[in-house]
Amino acid sequence: MIGSEDGGAVQPTVLIVDDSKLARMVVAKALGRLRPNWTHVEAGNADEALARAQAQQVHVALIDFNMPGSDGLTLAADLRQHWPALPIAIISANVQDEIIARARSLDATFIPKPVNDEALGAFLSAAALRLRRGAAS
Repeated sequence: MIGSEDGGAVQPTVLIVDDSKLARMVVAKALGRLRPNWTHVEAGNADEALARAQAQQVHVALIDFNMPGSDGLTLAADLRQHWPALPIAIISANVQDEIIARARSLDATFIPKPVNDEALGAFLSAAALRLRRGAAS
């Protein structure tokens, strides 16, 4: 939970971006296990993700790296430009040092596929802490 302007608690919304519906379902199911009170919205590509993020507040982004059109790192850079404090994770089976380094240069976490509860849970815990700190300031 994070604070809202009226002092009430807001449950974080997670943006899940992957061109694979099955992959989005897997991540959403894991999110539900790990953070049952958090909500999520889904997007199948970068353009859809940016539109969703502009239409409603998202607090965390989980982004697949390999998508048609703009890849996940390009999307992360676009999101970072608009929302500098947004916790972002790049999710990919493509575990290459260059991709991991580029993710880190964008202040994004890299999570390898297949996504497991331990890696996703660690990122979500760090994101929750970051959100609480942001709400307190």
